[in-house]
Amino acid sequence: MPQADAPGRITLWELEVFVATSEERSISAAARRLGASASSVSQQLSNLEAAVGTLLLNRRERPVTLTPAGEMFRKRAYTILNETVEAKAELAKLDPAALTQLRLGMIEDFDASVTPLLLAHLASGMSSTQFLLETGASHRLYDLLDTRGLDLIVAADMGAAADWMEIHPLLCEPFVAVAPKGAATGRDPLARLKAMPLIEYTKRHHMGRVLADHLARQNLTLAHRYELDSYHAILAMVASGAGWTILTPLGVTAAQRFLDQVDILPLPFAPLSRTISLSARRGVLGDMPAMIAEELRKLLQDQVVEPARLRMPWLEDSLRLL
Repeated sequence: MPQADAPGRITLWELEVFVATSEERSISAAARRLGASASSVSQQLSNLEAAVGTLLLNRRERPVTLTPAGEMFRKRAYTILNETVEAKAELAKLDPAALTQLRLGMIEDFDASVTPLLLAHLASGMSSTQFLLETGASHRLYDLLDTRGLDLIVAADMGAAADWMEIHPLLCEPFVAVAPKGAATGRDPLARLKAMPLIEYTKRHHMGRVLADHLARQNLTLAHRYELDSYHAILAMVASGAGWTILTPLGVTAAQRFLDQVDILPLPFAPLSRTISLSARRGVLGDMPAMIAEELRKLLQDQVVEPARLRMPWLEDSLRLL
């Protein structure tokens, strides 16, 4: 029987390596994405080019570029890899244990509560599946979904969806003001807040830019000295009296240890909210994205919505499942 890696034969792994390298435009970056060594990636590319009998990548260029043959071949590679994923998903509908790998992307807001419970639920019905989890900012997760580095993601909506995406809305949550305990009480909370520095969520991330744009529309003059990318660091500074901040209920409850040292208030100006959705490549995973979205809604109700409403009853109408 001929071996899978015999000369002239093309393997799925070679196609994955080729696609990753063409998208990352770097062998080392493709190796990091695939969890392989750079030498292994280079060897797989050589094997593939030998099998098809032509040069597909200009590997000596920085960044790496596709040859004309590589441009044409990449379209076919996408088709083959998508068909493979879809075939696995169809088998998984008959037997969930048949899916060998599922690559999930989750925003960091879910790390402490929802993500572990979701993985446990999926693992119970997919005993032979390897789960690869990527956590991070929404914009990075969308990039990985776009480049086929992830199969599905749970992230904040960032605008119009691409034609290739299927989207399952999960949760709508408002932005809230968070101040040191007792620092914003009284008849004019906005005046009390304006007397303190604003501790901003980083504008390097989409949420930070959304907040900055919203504040600009309010024509507010706010002093700010800090711009951080960590919920825990932001809440620690607020709890210490260094200033106030604007986050979402998910962001606030991610730093449970500081909740007794801060006050959580509705925004004392025009409201702002965001939507969290599950997104996947349309038609590739069959019914699986919808099934996972339904399980996520149950977890969000138990782990996020009900506890937040108990602590902040005024969220009743603005924090809700979709």
